[in-house]
Amino acid sequence: MPIDRRDFFKMSAITGAAVTLPIAACTGKMPRPVTTAVLKPSCQDGIAPGETIVAKLDFIEKCGFVAVEIGGRGLADRIGEYQNALRGRSLQVSAICAGFTGVPISDKEEERKEFVRSIKELLALAGALGAVGVIAVPAFNSQPQLPHKEAREVLLQMLPEIGEHAVKNKAMLLLEPLNRKEAYFLRQVADAASICRDADHPGIACMGDFWHMTWEETSDMGAFISAGKYLRHVHIASRKRRKMPGEDEGDNYVDGMRGLKMIGYQDYISLECGSVGDKNVTMPAAVKLMKEQWEIA
Repeated sequence: MPIDRRDFFKMSAITGAAVTLPIAACTGKMPRPVTTAVLKPSCQDGIAPGETIVAKLDFIEKCGFVAVEIGGRGLADRIGEYQNALRGRSLQVSAICAGFTGVPISDKEEERKEFVRSIKELLALAGALGAVGVIAVPAFNSQPQLPHKEAREVLLQMLPEIGEHAVKNKAMLLLEPLNRKEAYFLRQVADAASICRDADHPGIACMGDFWHMTWEETSDMGAFISAGKYLRHVHIASRKRRKMPGEDEGDNYVDGMRGLKMIGYQDYISLECGSVGDKNVTMPAAVKLMKEQWEIA
């Protein structure tokens, strides 16, 4: 039926009103989180200078970090040394970074079984150290893996068993999204959170990494809000070269930190990066920048 000019404008006005109502509703203030978010800066042990674990932890504490993230490779042989070095300190263990063998979404069953075996060992070590959990990447681009849909199904099949072991050891499996140059599977925080939601297990969670998010997310704040309760760890580095926060011009994390505050984030933001400058200068400066931008957020 033909529509005359008057009818056209009448319908446009009605449609416009319908569209603006939800937009107006979305411009209101976000509801306050149940808990107030806290900033807890952490640093990977491999970043800190020092010939011994004690020297590294001393340096990390001196720079103003409240926690250390420990590399998982060979940790079973080093855990006693870490426990002794941590005794009497206020420094906590934020997470165990990888170190597992096997590939979670490999096209070879034996590789998947090896991952389950080794990640269980690391989860037990994480629990012994009081860490939030163990960081795991489902597969890097260089590793053999299943097609995307099948990979997701296989991963979800193995997560309940891993989750049960994690809860038993008071730890969590932390799924980490990467950028597309490093991984084709699991590149956005919301995707990791959706896997956690589908797994529906208290031992399964995810994390975000500001470096990878630079290339994959349209909004740091949106990414963290999309993860909500499933977000239990965060990595941070400079936005361009993956160096210390503040070593690249324009390093800004306020948008993401605002998202963390909106979800009442309680866990750690941990350095995963290198440095082009003197770490005696760049590492304390990174903590200072994080605190300043947290306040702005």
